[in-house]
Amino acid sequence: MTSTATDLRTRREAVVREHMESENRHEFDVTLGTFGHPRYEIIPTGDVFDGAEEVMAYFAESRTAFPDQRNRLLELHHADDAIIVEFDLMGTHLGPFRGLPPTGRAFTNRTLAIFAFAPGTDRIVCERVYFDSAAIQRQLGIAHDPLTLRGRVATVLNHPLTIGRAVGRQLLGR
Repeated sequence: MTSTATDLRTRREAVVREHMESENRHEFDVTLGTFGHPRYEIIPTGDVFDGAEEVMAYFAESRTAFPDQRNRLLELHHADDAIIVEFDLMGTHLGPFRGLPPTGRAFTNRTLAIFAFAPGTDRIVCERVYFDSAAIQRQLGIAHDPLTLRGRVATVLNHPLTIGRAVGRQLLGR
Protein backbone atom coordinates (compact mmCIF):
# COMPACT_ATOMS: atom_id res chain seq x y z
CA MET A 1 0.00 0.00 0.00
CA THR A 2 1.42 3.40 -0.96
CA SER A 3 1.82 6.17 1.59
CA THR A 4 -0.93 8.13 -0.22
CA ALA A 5 -3.33 5.17 0.08
CA THR A 6 -2.37 4.67 3.73
CA ASP A 7 -2.93 8.38 4.41
CA LEU A 8 -6.39 8.26 2.76
CA ARG A 9 -7.31 5.14 4.71
CA THR A 10 -6.24 6.83 7.99
CA ARG A 11 -8.23 10.00 7.16
CA ARG A 12 -11.33 7.98 6.25
CA GLU A 13 -11.19 6.05 9.50
CA ALA A 14 -10.87 9.29 11.47
CA VAL A 15 -13.90 10.70 9.60
CA VAL A 16 -16.01 7.63 10.39
CA ARG A 17 -15.00 7.68 14.04
CA GLU A 18 -15.85 11.39 14.29
CA HIS A 19 -19.15 10.74 12.51
CA MET A 20 -20.15 8.09 15.04
CA GLU A 21 -18.87 10.01 18.07
CA SER A 22 -20.63 13.23 17.00
CA GLU A 23 -23.89 11.26 16.66
CA ASN A 24 -23.41 10.08 20.26
CA ARG A 25 -22.85 13.70 21.39
CA HIS A 26 -25.88 14.80 19.29
CA GLU A 27 -23.65 17.33 17.53
CA PHE A 28 -25.37 16.80 14.21
CA ASP A 29 -23.74 19.79 12.51
CA VAL A 30 -20.42 18.00 13.08
CA THR A 31 -21.95 14.76 11.77
CA LEU A 32 -23.12 16.55 8.62
CA GLY A 33 -19.58 17.86 8.15
CA THR A 34 -18.29 14.30 7.75
CA PHE A 35 -20.29 13.93 4.52
CA GLY A 36 -19.38 15.05 1.05
CA HIS A 37 -23.13 14.68 0.45
CA PRO A 38 -25.36 13.67 3.40
CA ARG A 39 -27.27 10.46 2.71
CA TYR A 40 -28.57 7.66 4.93
CA GLU A 41 -30.09 4.47 3.60
CA ILE A 42 -31.85 2.52 6.36
CA ILE A 43 -32.14 -0.87 4.69
CA PRO A 44 -34.64 -2.68 7.02
CA THR A 45 -37.21 0.12 6.72
CA GLY A 46 -36.46 1.18 3.15
CA ASP A 47 -36.02 4.79 4.29
CA VAL A 48 -33.64 7.02 2.36
CA PHE A 49 -32.68 10.44 3.70
CA ASP A 50 -30.90 12.37 0.97
CA GLY A 51 -29.45 15.83 1.51
CA ALA A 52 -28.79 17.91 4.61
CA GLU A 53 -32.43 18.83 5.23
CA GLU A 54 -33.71 15.24 5.09
CA VAL A 55 -30.80 13.95 7.20
CA MET A 56 -31.44 16.61 9.87
CA ALA A 57 -35.15 15.63 9.86
CA TYR A 58 -34.07 12.01 10.38
CA PHE A 59 -31.92 13.05 13.35
CA ALA A 60 -34.81 15.06 14.82
CA GLU A 61 -37.31 12.20 14.40
CA SER A 62 -35.07 9.45 15.74
CA ARG A 63 -33.74 11.49 18.70
CA THR A 64 -37.25 12.62 19.65
CA ALA A 65 -38.26 8.97 19.94
CA PHE A 66 -34.91 7.79 21.38
CA PRO A 67 -33.27 10.81 23.04
CA ASP A 68 -30.42 8.69 24.42
CA GLN A 69 -29.72 6.90 21.12
CA ARG A 70 -26.05 6.06 20.86
CA ASN A 71 -23.66 3.58 19.34
CA ARG A 72 -20.74 1.53 20.62
CA LEU A 73 -18.21 0.66 17.93
CA LEU A 74 -17.22 -3.02 17.97
CA GLU A 75 -15.36 -3.67 14.69
CA LEU A 76 -14.11 -1.49 11.85
CA HIS A 77 -12.94 -2.83 8.49
CA HIS A 78 -11.53 -1.07 5.43
CA ALA A 79 -12.56 -1.70 1.82
CA ASP A 80 -11.43 0.10 -1.32
CA ASP A 81 -14.01 2.89 -1.16
CA ALA A 82 -15.86 2.08 2.06
CA ILE A 83 -15.45 1.45 5.75
CA ILE A 84 -17.61 -1.27 7.26
CA VAL A 85 -18.50 -0.83 10.91
CA GLU A 86 -20.16 -3.23 13.30
CA PHE A 87 -21.61 -1.60 16.38
CA ASP A 88 -24.22 -1.89 19.08
CA LEU A 89 -27.05 0.61 18.60
CA MET A 90 -28.79 1.48 21.86
CA GLY A 91 -31.61 3.70 22.99
CA THR A 92 -34.69 4.08 25.14
CA HIS A 93 -38.10 4.70 23.57
CA LEU A 94 -39.14 7.88 25.40
CA GLY A 95 -40.94 9.81 22.66
CA PRO A 96 -43.43 9.12 19.87
CA PHE A 97 -42.13 7.37 16.77
CA ARG A 98 -44.23 7.28 13.61
CA GLY A 99 -47.50 7.09 15.49
CA LEU A 100 -46.26 4.68 18.15
CA PRO A 101 -46.42 6.10 21.68
CA PRO A 102 -43.30 5.69 23.83
CA THR A 103 -42.94 2.34 25.55
CA GLY A 104 -40.25 3.49 27.99
CA ARG A 105 -38.25 0.37 27.15
CA ALA A 106 -34.62 0.22 26.05
CA PHE A 107 -33.01 -1.73 23.23
CA THR A 108 -29.54 -2.84 22.24
CA ASN A 109 -29.13 -4.15 18.73
CA ARG A 110 -26.10 -5.34 16.78
CA THR A 111 -25.92 -3.17 13.67
CA LEU A 112 -23.77 -2.94 10.56
CA ALA A 113 -23.11 0.25 8.60
CA ILE A 114 -21.28 0.69 5.34
CA PHE A 115 -19.77 4.15 5.02
CA ALA A 116 -19.28 4.72 1.28
CA PHE A 117 -16.76 7.22 -0.07
CA ALA A 118 -16.32 8.63 -3.54
CA PRO A 119 -13.04 7.28 -4.97
CA GLY A 120 -10.02 9.20 -3.67
CA THR A 121 -11.97 11.28 -1.13
CA ASP A 122 -12.25 11.26 2.65
CA ARG A 123 -15.86 12.48 2.85
CA ILE A 124 -18.77 10.07 3.30
CA VAL A 125 -21.29 9.98 0.44
CA CYS A 126 -23.66 7.45 2.03
CA GLU A 127 -24.15 5.60 5.29
CA ARG A 128 -26.04 2.38 4.55
CA VAL A 129 -27.36 0.81 7.76
CA TYR A 130 -28.44 -2.82 8.32
CA PHE A 131 -30.10 -4.17 11.49
CA ASP A 132 -32.78 -6.56 12.69
CA SER A 133 -35.83 -4.35 13.19
CA ALA A 134 -37.87 -7.24 14.65
CA ALA A 135 -35.29 -7.66 17.42
CA ILE A 136 -35.68 -4.00 18.33
CA GLN A 137 -39.48 -4.27 18.25
CA ARG A 138 -39.36 -7.29 20.58
CA GLN A 139 -37.13 -5.42 23.06
CA LEU A 140 -39.49 -2.44 22.98
CA GLY A 141 -42.44 -4.76 23.74
CA ILE A 142 -44.29 -4.09 20.48
CA ALA A 143 -43.60 -7.48 18.92
CA HIS A 144 -43.16 -11.02 20.20
CA ASP A 145 -40.76 -13.81 19.34
CA PRO A 146 -42.71 -15.91 16.81
CA LEU A 147 -41.24 -19.10 18.27
CA THR A 148 -42.87 -18.56 21.69
CA LEU A 149 -46.48 -19.40 22.52
CA ARG A 150 -47.28 -15.71 22.94
CA GLY A 151 -45.67 -14.93 19.58
CA ARG A 152 -47.54 -17.71 17.82
CA VAL A 153 -50.88 -16.60 19.27
CA ALA A 154 -50.16 -13.01 18.21
CA THR A 155 -49.26 -14.17 14.71
CA VAL A 156 -52.49 -16.19 14.38
CA LEU A 157 -54.58 -13.27 15.66
CA ASN A 158 -52.84 -10.71 13.45
CA HIS A 159 -52.71 -12.85 10.31
CA PRO A 160 -55.61 -15.34 10.40
CA LEU A 161 -55.97 -15.74 6.62
CA THR A 162 -52.28 -16.27 5.99
CA ILE A 163 -51.97 -18.77 8.84
CA GLY A 164 -55.23 -20.48 7.85
CA ARG A 165 -54.02 -20.93 4.28
CA ALA A 166 -50.67 -22.29 5.49
CA VAL A 167 -52.40 -24.81 7.78
CA GLY A 168 -54.74 -25.80 4.95
CA ARG A 169 -51.83 -26.38 2.56
CA GLN A 170 -50.05 -28.45 5.20
CA LEU A 171 -53.15 -30.58 5.84
CA LEU A 172 -53.61 -31.14 2.11
CA GLY A 173 -49.97 -32.19 1.79
CA ARG A 174 -48.90 -29.40 -0.54
